[in-house]
Amino acid sequence: MTDLTTLEAELMTAIAAADTAQAIEDVRVKALGKQGAITTLLKSLGGMSPEERQSEGPKIHALREGVTGAITERKTGLERAALDAKLAAETLDMTLPAPAFPQGSVHPVSQVMDELAEIFADMGFSVATGPEIEDDWHNFTALNIPETHPARAMHDTFYFPDKRDGKDMLLRTHTSPVQIRTMTSEKPPIRIIAPGRVYRSDSDATHTPMFHQIEGLVIDKGIHLGHLKWTLETFLKAFFERDDIVLRLRPSYFPFTEPSVEVDVGYSIEKGRRVIGGSEGWMEVLGSGMVHRRVIEACGLDPDEWQGFAFGTGVDRLAMLKYGMDDLRAFFDGDLRWLRHYGFSALDVPTLSGGVGA
Repeated sequence: MTDLTTLEAELMTAIAAADTAQAIEDVRVKALGKQGAITTLLKSLGGMSPEERQSEGPKIHALREGVTGAITERKTGLERAALDAKLAAETLDMTLPAPAFPQGSVHPVSQVMDELAEIFADMGFSVATGPEIEDDWHNFTALNIPETHPARAMHDTFYFPDKRDGKDMLLRTHTSPVQIRTMTSEKPPIRIIAPGRVYRSDSDATHTPMFHQIEGLVIDKGIHLGHLKWTLETFLKAFFERDDIVLRLRPSYFPFTEPSVEVDVGYSIEKGRRVIGGSEGWMEVLGSGMVHRRVIEACGLDPDEWQGFAFGTGVDRLAMLKYGMDDLRAFFDGDLRWLRHYGFSALDVPTLSGGVGA
């Protein structure tokens, strides 16, 4: 029989000399594989006499356990050394900037909504909201819009087939119902803006069936058209961030205001592009006027005591004018290329935190 002491010495020397994972695997196969030296010894036990098996068996099993333990220990040591070497070679510099990850952006409409809210907050306005599904009283009747007005026609307004409490239901065509709800639920003085989605049956490069609007309302004593002009001028200067904003108020007609005025803003041509500011030409940007007596009365207020003004404009159009966009439909297409180009970083959006006086 092979000298077990000699075999053990040879195997332990080979295990100690193994310096790679493959080398230690070769030693394991040589000792414990199907044709390995220790495996051969274990197979030979079956041909021994009971006396020899009782004498040699424990020795062979002890050899197998000793060699197995040594191989496992050496393998663990090699793996630990390899990991240490890898960690030493692949150091991580925590001062390096983190890799860029895909991220979303703030939609231009959301950005402009925030800018408008900030501007008007500086002027003492609060934000008021209301339902997008309205009844015809809040959307039309209370605003002095007669039954025969074209805005009530089916081709202009999205009506629901069912009535609610005997009233026609529709998708609001403007945020003016928010003004009515505020005047009927709060006591004056009132100073609010009403931003939100509105719906009209229209679609082309400058119109979409759903768009965003912001309206303003002031109800107080002694309010006149001069207050309206100052408010609009201050607002437009802050929003477009230019001091050369020039306004032109043209007489107009709206059922809910009297007198009513369309507001034009001067523009100039810079590098072949029309830019708000200056007075080379005029562009209509919003409608406004003094709140009609009938609207004030419909809300339960005395028009001889309380007066006010209101104005409204499209948020999407303001975004187009300020940030150089030429097609309103792109706002709602969901094209990621457009959003990446015109969107704002959530951590680096332009703000007007300096206030309207900045």
